[in-house]
Amino acid sequence: MNLHFQLLPEAVAFADISTKQGVMAQMAALFARVCGIEASMLEERLAGREALGSTGFGRGVAIPHARVPGLRQPVAGVIKLARRIDFEAADGVPVNLVFGLISPEQASMAHLRALAAISRLMRDDSVKQALIAAKGEEELYRLLTNVIDRDAA
Repeated sequence: MNLHFQLLPEAVAFADISTKQGVMAQMAALFARVCGIEASMLEERLAGREALGSTGFGRGVAIPHARVPGLRQPVAGVIKLARRIDFEAADGVPVNLVFGLISPEQASMAHLRALAAISRLMRDDSVKQALIAAKGEEELYRLLTNVIDRDAA
């Protein structure tokens, strides 16, 4: 798996969510299930980071992220949205792919490396289009792990 973050099948979801706040709650729930950390604390951390400025990456992608206590390594989660929602991205394009990241509280460099890896992945149009075209969570996870493993090699 990728050297910069962990991605587990349980952290990949399809969802019909209509608000940014709903996305944050769903991402926190995914991370809570995978990491065993309280969802309300994760949602608070993600929302706190979002309050500093939108994590709308652009081109239909958002990358909400936060540093939290109780982790050993960065962990990623992905939500493919049933419909595009406003994420206040700088380019104004509504989001339909959300790639979340939580990292250990004191791991600034690891967090930045993981964000950079996700950003590179989301800038690749062929990868992004394949992820958007995925028909189910299993296919989405398989596509992501194939690309992550290829890029880590």
